[in-house]
Amino acid sequence: MKKIIMGLLALALLLPAYSEAANKQLEKARKKELSTKMKEYKKGKWEILGSRTLEFSLANHYDKLNTLGEDGHEVEGISTSTKSKNTGKQAAINNAVITYAQEAGSTLKGRVISDLNANGVETAGEFDNFYAAYERLVEKEIRNEMQPSYTIIRTNPDKTYEIRTYFIVSEVAASRARMRALEEAMKASEAAQKHAAKISEFVKQGFDK
Repeated sequence: MKKIIMGLLALALLLPAYSEAANKQLEKARKKELSTKMKEYKKGKWEILGSRTLEFSLANHYDKLNTLGEDGHEVEGISTSTKSKNTGKQAAINNAVITYAQEAGSTLKGRVISDLNANGVETAGEFDNFYAAYERLVEKEIRNEMQPSYTIIRTNPDKTYEIRTYFIVSEVAASRARMRALEEAMKASEAAQKHAAKISEFVKQGFDK
């Protein structure tokens, strides 16, 4: 018993040192990630679009991601050729929203086809309108959950602008948005209503499961 107690005490003494070492290692990795991305942007002749510096904006972006942890979902929006910076930024935002909605739609479709077809349910045809409606409604619902984190810009050889805007979406908030879209999309799909519980489960899982 005495040996067990001594072992536990030794472990308790080692834990703070281990935690401190782990934190230092993590901080070192974060700095390296920031440095690598900064070099990549500078090499690509990217500049920040806004009043902050590129380094501050990028560091702030990573801080947000680190704070959210697994709840954070990064989304990129791209505008490849525009004559106006404001128009280009709005196009990048729209692209990000559409990209997210398409990803949500294709993920749900893949799971429905894989699971229901495996159980003898024919999903071709009758589910097509449901997928399209769900994707369109996700686009509508997720827009309010997406706030730009930072935007970068560079000038193309023809003097137009290429713009990229980055977002961090909370998966908790995004899940609620997807569920709202699902509930609305199901109203017009008897096929989806028959398998509501299973489809709702797929939507709640998000992209990573």
